[in-house]
Amino acid sequence: MGGHPVVGGMRLRWVFVLLLLIPLADALLLVVVADAIGAPTTVALVVLTGLIGMLLIRAEGRHTVRRLQEKLATGEVPTKELMDGGLLIAAGAFLLTPGLVTDAIGFLVGVPLTRAPIRAALERFVVRPYLDKKSGGFVTGGVYTAGFPNEGNAYDDDVYDVDGSSYRVDDE
Repeated sequence: MGGHPVVGGMRLRWVFVLLLLIPLADALLLVVVADAIGAPTTVALVVLTGLIGMLLIRAEGRHTVRRLQEKLATGEVPTKELMDGGLLIAAGAFLLTPGLVTDAIGFLVGVPLTRAPIRAALERFVVRPYLDKKSGGFVTGGVYTAGFPNEGNAYDDDVYDVDGSSYRVDDE
């Protein structure tokens, strides 16, 4: 019911690997860029991308809140807007972290053109499987409509269907 422990452990391992690789890549890229254009210019570039990114996230956040309020006012469920809000929070966190790699990730998540496919991928690979696991398949319609799951062969040799009712018959 809780899933396979090895698969869950492998996913957690990849999260830890990414949490270690992103800052390492950020530090290495900062050293390379500082060698190419100079340390003061690199610091100015990191500060500038952070400031521009925060202005972008602020504007996108206001737009998302406005769309969320419109959906709520019309009685619709604002699922897309809520996902966008979460992605914008993540983008803001990436943009606040000093570094060029994290700024690039923040811009990718913050810009609406690239946020839409990221949102669709998260919905497909994270949200739906999680909800299906919690609801037994009711979210995507992957439920059993007849019989019991994993009951084996539905048509046993000793079961006869008569007028929509099943009876066990001992053939001796």
